[in-house]
Amino acid sequence: MNTKEKIEQMNKSFAVSSVCRLDLLQQGFTKKQIAKITDEDMERIACKMGDAYCENGFWDDLQIMTDRILEDK
Repeated sequence: MNTKEKIEQMNKSFAVSSVCRLDLLQQGFTKKQIAKITDEDMERIACKMGDAYCENGFWDDLQIMTDRILEDK
């Protein structure tokens, strides 16, 4: 494996989470409220959720979950 391939392997992304309108319904928003939310709004909500997760525990959770996986190796 050459250097470029190694870098690409290290930068390969894996999805962490997603958000959908059903999630909003489950959180108590009404169908009428949800109907007002565009796909662009959902993208913005998802982006803000990603920011919030990074600011409120992502790195700690990443450490914990990776340690748990490595314990099984």
